[in-house]
Amino acid sequence: MSHRIVRTTAGPDRETLAALGRLGVSTVHEAMGRRGLVEPVLKPIYPGARIAGRAVTVLSHPGDNLMIHAAIEQCGEGDVLVVTTTSPSTDGMFGDLFATALMARGTVGLIINAGVRDVADLTAMGFPVWSKAVHSQGTNKLNPGSINVPIMLPGISVLPGDAVVADDDGVLIVPLAEAADAAVKAQRRQDNEAEKREQFRAGILGLDLYDLRPKLKELGVEYVDQ
Repeated sequence: MSHRIVRTTAGPDRETLAALGRLGVSTVHEAMGRRGLVEPVLKPIYPGARIAGRAVTVLSHPGDNLMIHAAIEQCGEGDVLVVTTTSPSTDGMFGDLFATALMARGTVGLIINAGVRDVADLTAMGFPVWSKAVHSQGTNKLNPGSINVPIMLPGISVLPGDAVVADDDGVLIVPLAEAADAAVKAQRRQDNEAEKREQFRAGILGLDLYDLRPKLKELGVEYVDQ
């Protein structure tokens, strides 16, 4: 297998990324036709973080963070570092020193299909991370890997330059070619939900707003007065 570091600036424009981040995972996911979600095995290390950025991908040997060191050079303003390993790993491949280096370059967060450590420091720094595990197990710097190549996260592939959206609801991958359209559709969906929210506040039931009473009857659900 060849190992390579691909230098690329391909990615969505900043306005699209800002919109995706503001709209959030659930809204964008629904607007995309319920596609793009990473399986819910990657969890935020602290609540309330919300990011969107261009994916810089890393394919690493398990238990080895050499390629994360190499990837930092490829990261810049508004990027998200997305790391996976060639076989399953929960080792603590990332900590506060890496976060310090990435924050200096304007990188907005990390998605890692492995472990992280120094969680208290990362939280205090306000550096968002979604990881498979929190694990203090140390790593080596001995084995080659690749940067900005196609990788797999649980349930979804990621290409360099794709948009990554992450918040308390999970992690979403938006293909680069679809990012601008997804932002427009997600904004439309959010506007529609705002109208429905006002109707719910006014006391309208979902049964009536969504015309679900005929569906209940069709499914044989009966009302019984006791």
